Parts: sequence; structure tokens; C-alpha cells
Amino acid sequence: MTLSLIKENTSKPQFTKLKETFAQAMNNDPMARAKICGNMVWTAFCAPAATNRMYDSMTSEVKNNEGDYAGENLVEAPLPDSFWKEFDEALSGPEGGYDASSITMAVASLGKSINPQFFLLAEQAANNHEGVMEPSLRNIPDMISLDELEAQPENSLACNLYKMLVENGFDAEVLDRETIGLRNLTPALRYLNTRILQMHDVWHLVGGYQTTSLHEIAISAFQLAQFGHNYSAMFLATICSISHLRQPLGFPILLQTIKEAWLHGREQPSFMDIEWEQEWQQSIDEIREKYGAKPFQGSFPADLLEKFAA
Repeated sequence: MTLSLIKENTSKPQFTKLKETFAQAMNNDPMARAKICGNMVWTAFCAPAATNRMYDSMTSEVKNNEGDYAGENLVEAPLPDSFWKEFDEALSGPEGGYDASSITMAVASLGKSINPQFFLLAEQAANNHEGVMEPSLRNIPDMISLDELEAQPENSLACNLYKMLVENGFDAEVLDRETIGLRNLTPALRYLNTRILQMHDVWHLVGGYQTTSLHEIAISAFQLAQFGHNYSAMFLATICSISHLRQPLGFPILLQTIKEAWLHGREQPSFMDIEWEQEWQQSIDEIREKYGAKPFQGSFPADLLEKFAA
């Protein structure tokens, strides 16, 4: 298998046939895998407004009627030829393989090689997404304080978050917002990307996602469903392309996990609209009950990929 097949299929799909193609890819048909990867690359790097329609059509469980998408704008920003060289390098990865930090930076760096028009389309898609109200008008949140988290009651959301960060050596916001240049983004994207860096680990806890490789993939699909997170779309397209080319036996596991987490994200309340700092003192169970949230239940053990690697 070569990258050329993914490139050939990086175009607007026939949405009515996506469910069938997805099923064929779940059966590990090589051509179907290439088509799904190409479709994922297309919406991730060219047509952000098509995200809901494409993933809904693949999963075929929610909002899959043609009329549900009649008013959407599927304008796309064509990929320059230079993108494919960068994408190929990202798929190859470092000699020792990726870790959580290096895959994050590799995917984020792909944004430098796509059509600049994409970011205008992404801003429009973010403002039109049903999962968040008026993101372009929201104030950029202050940094999370570890001291504030530590001071909250035992068994509270803040206490659990503090323990998670400290015990795993995690940064409170995953990546430094200034280092990665979030201030240079358009208003909606700046707010949404800053907020998800803050709340990614909160969503792990409340959404029931563990900090394993498979569940990092799952929570990316959840975030994509929740508010159309551009980076998550790019991450999923990259991960699936790597699996298609280098680890095809695991491809159906990825698709099943992405499908289940996408549906989970579509069914949950809008996590982006919850003022999480006001819930610091509440337990995770109390928060789930308050907002009607349910934890993720995937088909596979959360540590499945770690077991395979061992």
C-alpha cells in the first residue's frame, strides 16, 4: 500500500455510500481503507464544514438524512502539492516511533502546509457548529491554577484532576498556548483551541476516557463530535492513515473505537458550554447526574494497544 491511494481518494465522498465503504473497511478491505483515509484527510485538511455529515454518514446512527445538511456550506480549500510531502513524513514518523508529545507536534505542524483558506473555512464552521454557542465572542480563559485545584475537597472533580496531572507529570494545559501560537488564530478557533487544551483532561475524567493510546484516539473522536475540533480531525486522519499503511490489522479496531466515541460525543450534552471551574467542588458522579452525561463504553479494553505493543 502507498500514500498515492489515499491521495487519490482525498476528495468529497459520495455520502450515501459511506456507510457501505466504512463496513468494507471494518472488514479490512484495502481499497475501502484507502477511501476512508482519503475522506478523513479531505474533511480534516480541506472541508471542515463537512465533518458532521461525513462522520454521521460513516456511522449511520444519527442525523443521516439528506435534509439535515441541506443548508451546510461544503466549500473546500484544495491541498497544495507540498502538503503531501509533509504528510508522508508525518506518516513515517521518527525512527523510534511516536510518543504522545511527538505525534501531537507532528500533526499540529501539518497546519503550516495546508491552504491558508482552510482557516477561514474552519472559523466559519466553528461559529456554525451546534456544540458551542458564539465561540468568537468568548473571553480567553485564564490559566488553570494547580494550587486552586489542590485546595478543593477530596473526591471532587478538581481533586481528581490535580491527582491526574501530578501523578502523570502532565501539564495543566497539555501544551503551552503561547509556544504554539494560539494568539494568532481567528477568534473562534483561538477560544476553542485554548479551552480544549485546558479541559482535555477534565473531559477525560467526566467523559470516562482513560489516558491510554486507544482512549486518546477515542477522545479525539469525542471532541470532534462535540465541537468540530480541527486538530482532532487531523489527528484521526493521520492515525488511520498510519494504520492503513503500516499496521492494517489494527485498522478495524481504530474504526470501531472512532465510531463509538463519535456517537458518544454526539449524544452527550455540550461539554464546551459547561463552566467547568464552577464545578470544581462537585464529584464526577454529581456532575454527570447534573448534566445528563454518561461515561464512554467502548468495545475494547482501554489498554489494548499497550498490550499489543508489549
